Amino acid sequence: MQKPSIAELRPVVHPPGVKDRRSGEHWAGRLYMREISLRITRRLVTTKVTPNQLTYVMTVAGVLAAPALLIPGIPGALLGVLAVQLYLLFDCVDGEVARWKKQYSLGGVYLDRVAAYLCDAAVLVGFGLRAADLWGPGRVDWLWAFLGTLAALGAILIKAETDLVGVARHQGGLPPVKEAASEPRSSGMALARRAAGALKFHRLILGIEASFVILVVAVLDVVRDDLFFSRLAVAVMAGIALLQTVLHLVSILASSRLK
Repeated sequence: MQKPSIAELRPVVHPPGVKDRRSGEHWAGRLYMREISLRITRRLVTTKVTPNQLTYVMTVAGVLAAPALLIPGIPGALLGVLAVQLYLLFDCVDGEVARWKKQYSLGGVYLDRVAAYLCDAAVLVGFGLRAADLWGPGRVDWLWAFLGTLAALGAILIKAETDLVGVARHQGGLPPVKEAASEPRSSGMALARRAAGALKFHRLILGIEASFVILVVAVLDVVRDDLFFSRLAVAVMAGIALLQTVLHLVSILASSRLK
């Protein structure tokens, strides 16, 4: 079977709404990864590879960020970024292949969400273990591993809070929530939500952003010759995760999403 051209592929796999989804498309996808994924998708759509198989590869790539980050210094941080970028790449490719081949399934949607949970958690748990200095000459400081795990738990709970809106609406016999319903009903809460959105501090506990932060602090740690910046970043991420878990829950309850 002849490979489609990029011009033929693009309107099918990137229909209107895919790249501009407010809550569904990551900025890295819009900025660069969707252009890279098109080239990979073009080679895969003429093969027997299924979207779900690609989602499994995506999941493995995301989970591998954790052991990658256990490698000390900048090499481990670079491998962590690479694992997360591969996760993002296949996150784009699996949907593109599904749209071209018209192979859709609820199982694929479910697997995609599981992969998102696992990737964020893997990065944050791996970062916590990295900050605990597992391979250092001194005593392992498990406080940082605990804080990294706490951050991972918060990241998972935030995603679960969002996904459970759909569960609650389905069980209540309501249609899927519309984007406008996410706006808080009170003006004060709406202002706070816009401020948080502008600062985007919550993104620091997402796997993609967190991996870049880890790389930056790894460089700073090498300059300082200790783990001060990694441990500071772990503590900040744990604090953000706890705060955002509560704020996100309040935001959902204050909006019309459960009405």
